[in-house]
Amino acid sequence: MVWQFASRYFKAKKSTNAINIIAWVSVVAIAVGTGALIIVLSVFNGFEELVKSLYSSFYPAIKVIPATGKTILLTPEQLNEIKSIPGVAHYSEVIEERAVLRYGDEPTIAILKGVDSNYNEVTDVKSNIVRGRFDTGDSVAYRAVLGLELEGAMEVDVVHSLAPITVYLPRRNVTTIVTPEDALNNGVLYPVGTFAIQQEFNSKFVITNIDFLRGLLEFGPTEMSALEMSLTKGTNDNKVKSALEHILGEKYVVQTRFEQNRSLYSIMNVEKWAVYVILTFIMIIAAFNMIGSLYMLVMEKERDITILKAMGAKKSLVMRIFLAEGLIIAGIGTGIGFGIAILFCLLQQHFGFIKLEGTSFVVDSYPVSMHLADFVLVFITILIIGVGASWYPARRAAKEAMSLKST
Repeated sequence: MVWQFASRYFKAKKSTNAINIIAWVSVVAIAVGTGALIIVLSVFNGFEELVKSLYSSFYPAIKVIPATGKTILLTPEQLNEIKSIPGVAHYSEVIEERAVLRYGDEPTIAILKGVDSNYNEVTDVKSNIVRGRFDTGDSVAYRAVLGLELEGAMEVDVVHSLAPITVYLPRRNVTTIVTPEDALNNGVLYPVGTFAIQQEFNSKFVITNIDFLRGLLEFGPTEMSALEMSLTKGTNDNKVKSALEHILGEKYVVQTRFEQNRSLYSIMNVEKWAVYVILTFIMIIAAFNMIGSLYMLVMEKERDITILKAMGAKKSLVMRIFLAEGLIIAGIGTGIGFGIAILFCLLQQHFGFIKLEGTSFVVDSYPVSMHLADFVLVFITILIIGVGASWYPARRAAKEAMSLKST
């Protein structure tokens, strides 16, 4: 009964056309706000997934690092225990150290990352090779894979050049220094490939063989900077983290991919929610149209309200009728807004008609990704705004005094 009255009031022609116009202006305002909210949240989702995919190409699902110091020691027995944890697919021993590289006349500071043969099972760097090949070499000839920006800065030609890169690293145990060379170990790497993932990695990292770094840094055979792991599909990384912490103890820190990039993910979430709050405030302002429309409708239907009360209708029934009227306006606007947003996102996904400015981006157009949770969130937001905007006019209608006047 409530919804029947409300739908009739919405559809019926009013004595003043302004009421109809304001009602449809309210619908359009809610539709535009709803569509904008879904589209903006979907764009943020798209960028978030893009950034996560780029970072997941370089960062592992789980990483074990020392709680203090720069290295960890893991025995073969500990590694076997780690491999037996449910969900652990592969692990790779890695050593990272900042080094001075010389190719030609100018020295360059970069981060050397020594990896073992399992590294490509843990990360996706190999699929991001843009020139040459992924090959870290062996004891006969150690090789290097450089980041794209670092390759350009050093003017290295990984495809045609046969000249090696000279690497300088500090010696671990030095008692007497006569010349600067006494404090440094050096070796050579032959560049054979270039990867392009994200500028943060491309400009700083050189990937090489872990044995090369073990030799220059004078590390033991079980010593490493970190242990990186990949997980089987569907595995809860927090459960694996707990199992690792139980096995390894307090001397080790276990990080999930989120924890390795906590600041990045936090910034993305803050930006997304800040935009959501701003657009919600805009929606609240737009809801004032609905308040005006419903208030004018209450004045239009004074006679109907009086008749209903004379027939025994309670104030709560009258109030629910006009609350329902507000929800109808909000519901129609939300439905239209959802339709516009879905259509826009599908077109952007398939055709990418809104392009990113510049030519140095990983993607050409704005990425979008629709999430059901966003639709639920926006629906609840509009529902709250609709009830809030309808409350005062509905309360005004419920308090309307009974007064039948002859016309």
